[in-house]
Amino acid sequence: MPRTVLILGTSGRFGRNMAVAFEREGWQLRRFDRTRGDLAQAADGVDVIVHGWNPPYQRWAKELPDLNRRVIKAARRSGATVLLAGNVYVYGPNAPEVFSPDTPHRADNLMGRLRIDMEQAFRDSGVQTILLRAGDFLDTRASGNWFDMIISKPVAKGHIDYPGPVDIPHAWAYLPDYCRAFVALAEQRNTLPRFTSVNFEGYTLSGREIARSLGVRAGRFNWLPLQLLSPVWPMARRLLEMRYLWHKPHRMDGRALREILPDFVPTPVEEALRRAASVNIDPDKTVVGAGATV
Repeated sequence: MPRTVLILGTSGRFGRNMAVAFEREGWQLRRFDRTRGDLAQAADGVDVIVHGWNPPYQRWAKELPDLNRRVIKAARRSGATVLLAGNVYVYGPNAPEVFSPDTPHRADNLMGRLRIDMEQAFRDSGVQTILLRAGDFLDTRASGNWFDMIISKPVAKGHIDYPGPVDIPHAWAYLPDYCRAFVALAEQRNTLPRFTSVNFEGYTLSGREIARSLGVRAGRFNWLPLQLLSPVWPMARRLLEMRYLWHKPHRMDGRALREILPDFVPTPVEEALRRAASVNIDPDKTVVGAGATV
């Protein structure tokens, strides 16, 4: 029987990479346009739904709850398993340095609370859900993440702009690897609990280690423009709200995922950083997948 996955948010970095990963494993893809399509109809008969809808930060409070309800309703009707990308916002600034699947969710800021509520909605829904939690993404295209928009933007000039102290460890995930692992989890969905939450270890890197790997010096990002814009620009307020993550040492405990996927081999960190930085070194040669450039 062919396996079918419905991708929500294929224009975003997560949905795009998930589509590539599923296609490589022989899955049939359905891409959904929420401005025109009927979600219940699109989800009919699919095995897996990738929840890749992620509005801009400043619209989370208004839009996320309804988007989550729509996905849950469609999954209940179709019987599909939902794949949910998790982040580290749920833990809060007072969490321990090592984030495990059992670390309490005690964030008290708006962004963290919204993510806590989102995960709880799926946990309570009865819909089979697989949540894979990771740190900041390293993408293979310029997709508006911290690494390509801020940190590696000046790499061709011989430096990076790091948003926090350059010696503090920070959790990173190479997006093609993360999506490969997610597909592998989806293929084992029938052996997993109704709600499965595991962490993707990825890489733990400081700003200085990133700079050293790329052969450049480590500079510091200037937060002052965002601070000045925050009274009139909602996005700036949300970015400042999460600034603590650049000052808080943290790493992902990936033991649970290794137990489920013992044969998973990640991309070497130097290679992942080089591919992610390439969008700012040579924008005409964007790495689109492991071993491929255009």
